[in-house]
Amino acid sequence: MADLEGVKAAHNYHISVPFANNEPFHVKGANNLDWGMKKHLSNIFDKNSGNTVMFAFDHGYFMGSAAGLERLDLVVPKLLPNIDVLMGTRGAIRSCIPASAGKGIALRTTSGSSMLDDDLSHEVLAVDIEDVIRMNADCMAIQTFVGADGQLSSLDNLSKAVNLGIRYSIPTMGVVAVGKQMERTDRFFKLATRIVAELGANIIKSYYCENFEEVVSACPVPIVVAGGKKLPEREALELAYLSISQGAKGVDMGRNIFQSENPVEMSAAVRKIVHEGFTDKEAWEYYQDMIHQ
Repeated sequence: MADLEGVKAAHNYHISVPFANNEPFHVKGANNLDWGMKKHLSNIFDKNSGNTVMFAFDHGYFMGSAAGLERLDLVVPKLLPNIDVLMGTRGAIRSCIPASAGKGIALRTTSGSSMLDDDLSHEVLAVDIEDVIRMNADCMAIQTFVGADGQLSSLDNLSKAVNLGIRYSIPTMGVVAVGKQMERTDRFFKLATRIVAELGANIIKSYYCENFEEVVSACPVPIVVAGGKKLPEREALELAYLSISQGAKGVDMGRNIFQSENPVEMSAAVRKIVHEGFTDKEAWEYYQDMIHQ
């Protein structure tokens, strides 16, 4: 038992000072979530900028050894200083990412398709929630295929993940895929992002499009914009700038970083846009300065 002799009487209650922990949460649509959910979301979205830089390297789950990702153990670690969240499979993360990396984890939890298939829209929820917890993942990434043949099963996967996530306070990120029959229009993305959000996803990974501000406005949770196919570096930086300036809460660059001739410098330039308010022109100049040092 503690020795009570000499214990000072409490007196400094700061009665005139309002309760300190009383600010709105910094992630869109998350005010009513529990503490555990908010803790994970804080590992994803920076409190100061409200944004995130994700690095997607989960391509191997259906593409195999993609160009630029032949050696995950060499490629990913050198990018860590410029990345907030790693989006990958449990196999890649466990085998190639140091546990000391200190980055948020968006864990790919659906699978079942490959590039050998004509239709990639049929997947299953492949990772048990117990393994998600063991990996201390900050969100579960669930592929959805609105409008495709696998729409029903993919939205079922999403709903099951949301249910499990609520039970264990782990957010769910709904990833909007665009099938061959779908057009990349604001009409489609308004439909798909809203459906995925209303089914309970806490984050949406989608694509930039015309009238993107309207897509963002209609979606009650944060949208993170996927980089998509490899673009010339200046165009990729423009995509990042347009996305952030029109309401996205982050970008998830994969090929536009790991297939760049200068992936470290490219990731640093993207970070300047996402967290420091650089324009695409400023980020391009920063990128040029870095590679010509």
